Amino acid sequence: MRFKVAALQFTVIAVSLIFASAAAARTINLVGFGDSLMAGYQLAPGEGFPEKLQAALKAKGLDVAIANAGVSGDTTTGGLARIDWSVPDGTDGVILALGANDALRGIPPEESEKNLDRMISRLKERGIAVLLVGMMAPPNMGADYAERFNPIYRKLSEKYEVRLYPFFLDGVALDAGLKLDDGMHPNARGIDVMVEKMEADVTNFVGTISSVKK
Repeated sequence: MRFKVAALQFTVIAVSLIFASAAAARTINLVGFGDSLMAGYQLAPGEGFPEKLQAALKAKGLDVAIANAGVSGDTTTGGLARIDWSVPDGTDGVILALGANDALRGIPPEESEKNLDRMISRLKERGIAVLLVGMMAPPNMGADYAERFNPIYRKLSEKYEVRLYPFFLDGVALDAGLKLDDGMHPNARGIDVMVEKMEADVTNFVGTISSVKK
């Protein structure tokens, strides 16, 4: 009788460990939400930022899937309008990278901040983690505009206690060899630089999600 009870206990423990292991190995689903910088403007299939970032993370042994929800030309207004349906249920985290087109069009920074604020709020209400990616106003917009626009990402990061990657085009913006002929969008090598620079931050972001989801 004792043998049967012990065998039953062993079976229960074994099954529990199997389920625990499966839960720990669950794929982390991310969405790259942004504009043409996220969408992979004029790049070949598989050369966009979400795709290359996913490959880099998988090479490190991380079980992640990154959906590309970038829309060329999108502003924070457009992003707010589609945030609910572009980020499906089951998403664990969003890499939120919008605002570049707002700055290029001279949209009041206060409006951009309000839109980003509402997007972050909606995602957090759904229990979705956010990695906020900052943008910088182009020099031709002038110092006053930059002083109003550039700080909004830090402010929102602190307000909602979400992770911040300061500048999406870090290492690319001032290097013509890493951009397309339009002088604005990254080429395939530029995407590689962006992934390399951001990989550690995203790895930490994924780690935070994993610890919460266990």
